[in-house]
Amino acid sequence: MDKIKIKFPDSQIKEFEKGITPYQVAQSISSRLADDALAAEVNGSVIEMHRPIKDDTSIRFLMFDDEQGKEVYWHSTSHLMAHAIKSIYPEAKFGVGPPIENGFYYDFDINKKLDEEDLLKIEAQMEKIAKEDNKFEREELSKQSAIDFFRKKNDEYKLEILSELDENSEVISIYNEGDFTDLCTGPHLPSAGKIKYVKLLSVSGSYWRGDEHNKQLQRIYGISFPKKKMLEDYIHLLEEAKRRDHRKLGKQLDLFSVHEEAGAGLIYWHPKGARVRLEIEDYWRKAHLENGYELLYSPHLGKSWLWETSGHLGFYKDSMYASMKIDDQDYYIKPMNCPFHIMIYKSQLRSYRDLPLRWGELGTVYRYEKSGVLHGLLRVRGFTQDDAHIFCTHAQIEDEIIEVIRFAKMVWAAFGFNDLKFYLSTKPEKAVGEDELWNKATDSLKNALSREKLEYEVDEGGGAFYGPKIDIKIKDALKREWQMSTVQFDFNEPERFDMKYIGEDGKEHRPFMVHRALLGSIERFFGILIEHFAGDFPTWLAPVQVAIIPVSQNFSEYALKVNEKLRQAGIRSQVDHRNEKIGYKIRDWEMQKVPYMVIVGEKEVTSENISVRKHKKGDIGTFKISDFIDKLATEILNKDYTIN
Repeated sequence: MDKIKIKFPDSQIKEFEKGITPYQVAQSISSRLADDALAAEVNGSVIEMHRPIKDDTSIRFLMFDDEQGKEVYWHSTSHLMAHAIKSIYPEAKFGVGPPIENGFYYDFDINKKLDEEDLLKIEAQMEKIAKEDNKFEREELSKQSAIDFFRKKNDEYKLEILSELDENSEVISIYNEGDFTDLCTGPHLPSAGKIKYVKLLSVSGSYWRGDEHNKQLQRIYGISFPKKKMLEDYIHLLEEAKRRDHRKLGKQLDLFSVHEEAGAGLIYWHPKGARVRLEIEDYWRKAHLENGYELLYSPHLGKSWLWETSGHLGFYKDSMYASMKIDDQDYYIKPMNCPFHIMIYKSQLRSYRDLPLRWGELGTVYRYEKSGVLHGLLRVRGFTQDDAHIFCTHAQIEDEIIEVIRFAKMVWAAFGFNDLKFYLSTKPEKAVGEDELWNKATDSLKNALSREKLEYEVDEGGGAFYGPKIDIKIKDALKREWQMSTVQFDFNEPERFDMKYIGEDGKEHRPFMVHRALLGSIERFFGILIEHFAGDFPTWLAPVQVAIIPVSQNFSEYALKVNEKLRQAGIRSQVDHRNEKIGYKIRDWEMQKVPYMVIVGEKEVTSENISVRKHKKGDIGTFKISDFIDKLATEILNKDYTIN
């Protein structure tokens, strides 16, 4: 029998018979490992535990704690859900059912519109099928055999997918689990019995392949875990996320609104929300000026040649608004700021002595998003990008990228986010530029990350069409990851716009260009910030920092005097003149999450002091007005945080 060599994560190499399965390899180590492993990573590809290994390889066993392990678990659960749906609704036809960041979904076509009770029925059927512990068995077919199979099932969605596959370059596989068969690339769990605890979360409409001209299917989202406590913790997390929902808190705290009748995906900032935005923007501007940036302002629309030259009309047109005729010429409202910054660069001849140029702009841009994906502040059609572009020489590029990474870390720390993850995104399928340039640019980004001693993951094919990039994700108070900062290399636009600088040798050279955003957009960042703090903004960001509450109308004059002193010290305060009982006012301001309340009555007027309450803590004592101002000033300067 032929032998193969298998290398383990600890670098140990062992010989096995050719055709051995990952399950058998695991069994040779321990029966517990064989039982616990969900799948195996073999030479970088994830395969089932029972698929034969035919060549020398490296191996790593995947558990639920591994991201790829979760994907296999959730992918298999979506398959199990499809099985349950088919057994309850025999007429069901299926679209796609992938794992996603948290769980899975499946799109399907049945004659009944499902509700919450139906989800419980499907859950129960999934549990019943899982107990049968049927194996997930892979079968590879020719394209024609697969077409014949799904034609008999009258499943037009699978037939459409099959019609686009090339059997010469793609392996066509189906998976059998009990009496259910699905077109799928896999991989899957060894058997359905490993799926223990399932919760179907919601059902919604979804157009086939995301095209609103196609039939609307139903989509069920779900989650599953191998342990009951994992599911309980996740359900608790969902409940907490609902409590923190920025749309709910935005209305409760009077921060912003969206008016569908006036335009979907467009944000109306109310006075309180605008105050928070002003603090964010003021910090942003000050930080940029202190870190060697100059600030720009650019137009909101430009002639079509700008977007043709930049490549946006070729690569990004579906996300741009339609053109408008002005003076018999086509203009587009801007989806990006970069072409305008390039025009400023080209307004004069640049020398190597001028570089690097670091230019930032809080520029409002407009991008067409389909109505089905719009979501409060997190997915909008008009937003203000905290944009910047760096123009530099080839020799400067690596140091500039390092400075951007350091700057990003500083900014996120200022807002209380210190848990960051870094990703390197490489050349996508649809891209411009020679491979040699892409390789050099990617190496520059890798070197910058290495020099900063930062761990990172590689997102293969995740780069922009014009260059590779570094993306930074933050974790919020619920440990959810959010894609925020990006550092994007661009050797496309300098070429397309014929950008130049005069080098030390007196000759013309092409500058390097870096696109860079830190907060991403002010709107989306504000939505994340609301949910991170559950609306309990730290004092430096709070729209109203102090509510001054007179015990009765008799003390309004003193309340106004206190208010004037606070405002002169730069503190955002407000007097509550309502003719309501003191207890009602205190409860109402607690609901408004104001950091501090100042209570003034006869005792305070006589002593010329103030009584102070802190949000969620209650009474914290009596203060001289000047001492309270000093306390707040220190808290604001230090950007102290309390996460609730």
